[in-house]
Amino acid sequence: MSEEIVTLTVPDHLARQRLDAVLVEFFPEYSRSRLQQWIKNGNVLVNGQPPRAKDKLMGDEVIQVQIDHEPVDDRCEAQDLPLDIIYEDEDLIVVNKPVGLVVHPAAGHKDGTLQNALLYHDPSLAEVPRAGIVHRLDKDTSGLLVVARHLKSHKSLVDQLQARSVKREYQAVVLGVMTAGGTVDEPIGRHPRDRKRMAVREDGKEAISHYRVVERFRGNSWIRVNLETGRTHQIRVHMSHINFPLVGDATYGGRLKLPRGCTEELKACLREFNRQALHAGRLGLLHPATGKQREWKSDMPDDMKNLISVLRADAEAE
Repeated sequence: MSEEIVTLTVPDHLARQRLDAVLVEFFPEYSRSRLQQWIKNGNVLVNGQPPRAKDKLMGDEVIQVQIDHEPVDDRCEAQDLPLDIIYEDEDLIVVNKPVGLVVHPAAGHKDGTLQNALLYHDPSLAEVPRAGIVHRLDKDTSGLLVVARHLKSHKSLVDQLQARSVKREYQAVVLGVMTAGGTVDEPIGRHPRDRKRMAVREDGKEAISHYRVVERFRGNSWIRVNLETGRTHQIRVHMSHINFPLVGDATYGGRLKLPRGCTEELKACLREFNRQALHAGRLGLLHPATGKQREWKSDMPDDMKNLISVLRADAEAE
């Protein structure tokens, strides 16, 4: 186990939040329970004093954190699962995640995850938090993820995510015809009644999504979305908030709306599309070792390609 001490100053936009919530912002690769344990163990000092997890911060406090780089929890075992690796070197791995694959173990998904597969592919990832996974995709969202292969790369990638310099572009198909692109700048937090959902709320965390229209159809739009922040379910929540929910999104999409007079083929396609139509198609970042800009692309999976093809055929038949 290796250790390092990180010193940081609490920015104004995190004022009036609990200490453990602030630490989650600075160390998103660690679970809140792990961070709370560090506080209990005396690994965290605020202005030189041992704090409590529930202490509210006012801003400008100096926090010292002794990071314990512990191996991944023993319950996350290596499993021989297929991985679509589109790039790897000694510093990082870029994975093209398929629909249906959970990124890391959680309630209801104790194994069979991307994290299990990564530990089999490279056992040394057990020395990196969450096997090097620094950001995630929802189970039914496909596309690109970057994985750090060692602690130095891990820190670089986390720093880039916090600095909002990682380029993440998604493709999506939404309900409704957009007249133009735009930006959704609305904070996101846990839904007040359903803890499994997220929602736009005034006391949420800053969340910014930029979108533009690629193609319009009779009752749908194909769009590209660039994330400035990376909140849970961000695109799904933001698009639903502006009344353009993603096709197939059972959580945020509401009742299925079929375009008036659409073809039987499109009716069947929309009814059978049973996951959110969202794909992380482009990923750009500074390579942790060379500092050079790198970019990777991933084609949409066949179900989204077919959906767009059927939508286009329906529009041409109008």
